[in-house]
Amino acid sequence: MDPTDERDRATIVAFLTTNRFPFHVTPEPTREGVDRRFDDGDFAAPSHAVSGVVVDGAVVGLVVLDDLDDGEPLIDVRLAEAVRGRGIGTALVRVLADHVFAAFPDVERIEAQTRDDNTAMRRVLVRNGWVKEAHYRRAWPVTGSGPRDSIGYGLLREDHRSGTTTPVVWDDLPTDCSTGN
Repeated sequence: MDPTDERDRATIVAFLTTNRFPFHVTPEPTREGVDRRFDDGDFAAPSHAVSGVVVDGAVVGLVVLDDLDDGEPLIDVRLAEAVRGRGIGTALVRVLADHVFAAFPDVERIEAQTRDDNTAMRRVLVRNGWVKEAHYRRAWPVTGSGPRDSIGYGLLREDHRSGTTTPVVWDDLPTDCSTGN
């Protein structure tokens, strides 16, 4: 999709404003909010890329790649309410990783952030070889409620290519640490 094309922009606006995204910071995007995102460059190259997910001729999802210019893109995946729970997300994230690593040869890793209670997305990422790399306590703002934990995942090019996962080293605290001054 080309966010500078008025028809594509209208499609993106319609998709975002006619679906609810309970695990995103803005669960019910408004026309004004989406227009503001366009005005702020949230869909514009070279930092961003946006693609529609089309099934049987209908747009059922939207994928945005953020931070393409810093070499470690962050994915934003949204599916229409009517198609969730059908396995589309698992296939989509697999194809998305294939695309990113093929189209951007300098990208060595892809990142994703989601809320701790978004178990569907967390399962999708793990099924596709992504590794939990971070757990940020009470870092995800939630409208009308207290913040949730934010979970960070990463996928390395070499892991994607080989079908393996490189584990995160969690116990790397230097042995000479003390709690005193």
